Amino acid sequence: MPRPGSNLRSKARFASASDSAAGSGPADCGRPAMTMVMGRRRCTHWMVLLFCSLLLTFPSHGPRAAEAFVGAYGINYGRIANNIPSPDKVVALLRSSKLRNVKIYDADHSVLDAFRGTGLNLVIAVNNGLLKDFAANESAAMDWLNDNVKPYLPQTRIVGITVGNEVLGGDPSLAEPLVGAIKNVYNGLKKLHLQDKIELFSPHSEAVFATSYPPSACVFKEDVMVYMKPLLDFFSRIGSPFYVNAYPFLAYISDPEHIDINYALFQPNPGILDPNTSLHYDNMFDAQVDAAYAALQAAGYNDMEVRVAETGWASSGDQNEVGATVENARTYNFNLRKRLFLRKGTPLKPKTPVKAYIFALFNENSKPGPASEKHYGLFNADGRISYDIGYSGLSPSSAPSSLLSMKKMRAGGWIKHYLAAVILSIFFF
Repeated sequence: MPRPGSNLRSKARFASASDSAAGSGPADCGRPAMTMVMGRRRCTHWMVLLFCSLLLTFPSHGPRAAEAFVGAYGINYGRIANNIPSPDKVVALLRSSKLRNVKIYDADHSVLDAFRGTGLNLVIAVNNGLLKDFAANESAAMDWLNDNVKPYLPQTRIVGITVGNEVLGGDPSLAEPLVGAIKNVYNGLKKLHLQDKIELFSPHSEAVFATSYPPSACVFKEDVMVYMKPLLDFFSRIGSPFYVNAYPFLAYISDPEHIDINYALFQPNPGILDPNTSLHYDNMFDAQVDAAYAALQAAGYNDMEVRVAETGWASSGDQNEVGATVENARTYNFNLRKRLFLRKGTPLKPKTPVKAYIFALFNENSKPGPASEKHYGLFNADGRISYDIGYSGLSPSSAPSSLLSMKKMRAGGWIKHYLAAVILSIFFF
């Protein structure tokens, strides 16, 4: 950003020299020139005052109503690991990387404390183990909100709560309690007058769909629809988006012989043509998002927005997990980041920018399952980057105190006030 003052100060000196020259001649010749210069200066002063007033009315990053998702890019901060940085260091990493939308999988108080006053948008979670209790007891949901939400607002910017994760199409015993749990959490938010400030949603896996190819043919499974319909009815009423976990990586490793890896990685490829809509897709991510839109439309929810709760690519895996390499992970995440930053829609919904949370912030060494589960991180456990997609990672010299102070100044809006004061001092003193 150009430093204020130097050019303006030169112009001020030039104007002073002109004033002096205009006043050095005879009075009858100098007075009109002086009047003209003073008129110009008054005009300039009014322009500066207008500029400064506009500058000071720009919104700062102080306390304000929460936005559920700023921009299009977010990150999942999973912590199933015994070697990742402490939450306060994670906050420093997030801020230096300009990762503003963050989603966690619980409501850990050490994380909630670390996020106080940071301005970062945080989505917390009611995990699957609490669903039955929350569905049966509204008081249990209320107690949870009183413990994990109310004490932290507004200093910790909690903008969303996920209730359950990949429940439908997964554990059948949790399908019925899911809607009841969500309703009781919402009723608790209403009692706290937070229902318009905190978004509720429940992410779904691709397992809820009967088919997803071509995208326009996607529909929900019949056995899932029994529980999906009341959930969508409720989310439609309260204005919640439909969140899906979209993984081209998982689709690719399930059928590497028939899926072009370039199509999965946003690399140049012939793409596919949906025969029902004549829409062309040059990447699988967009196709998966539009498949979710098609399923919603087939179920009668034409106006519900689709967002991505998880997407990513593993940088390592088991021998049978074809494509789980550092190079492919870097390519996918680099191209995905580029695509999201364009804030464009999909072939089916070109005017609705896609928003997505990337999985994940760190490699998590304690995650169960195949080896790939431990290697989705954009960053290693020590805070260094796993591969280069434009982030710098943590290092002892990456956040000197002067830089952190400047960031705090920006977060508080001080830069704008300082700039306005400098400009005023140049012209009026």
